[in-house]
Amino acid sequence: MPVIRNCITIRDLPLMAGLLSVVLLNGCTTPSVASTSLEIEAKLTPPVPSDWIPVARYGRYTLVELTPQAAQHNLLLQTVDASIPAKVTNVGEALQHVLQSSGYTLCKDGADVAALYDLPLPAPHRQLGPILLHDALLTLAGPVWTLDIDNATRQVCFTRKGEPIT
Repeated sequence: MPVIRNCITIRDLPLMAGLLSVVLLNGCTTPSVASTSLEIEAKLTPPVPSDWIPVARYGRYTLVELTPQAAQHNLLLQTVDASIPAKVTNVGEALQHVLQSSGYTLCKDGADVAALYDLPLPAPHRQLGPILLHDALLTLAGPVWTLDIDNATRQVCFTRKGEPIT
């Protein structure tokens, strides 16, 4: 019967004991995962600068601001391009035509305003624009009338500046 020899010598024992202790210690420990806290992340994010404007990318070279335009805040700043049809014969109908899709309506109170609305429409006023809605209304009314806006009801009214000439 063959003799089996032990390959480990006495001088290898400290090395084997060290390797065995490392294997046993690593097998008994659990890996630690660094916990992330939302509070830490909140403190690390920088504040949004006051001059920051949100944008969205459309296409390769186009950035679009994600803020409303000035004409969306103040409807009188919208641009209109009005071609008054031939069937419109007076200033009141022309004002209603210009205000058609603007979000405003024309108020109908007062005898002075009725006098404005009944005036014949001048030929140069048949084509207005592109022009701001505010300026188009003032152009149609003329220099004697003051434009009054009721933003709560979105009504456009006109008042006479001075005394009428009799």
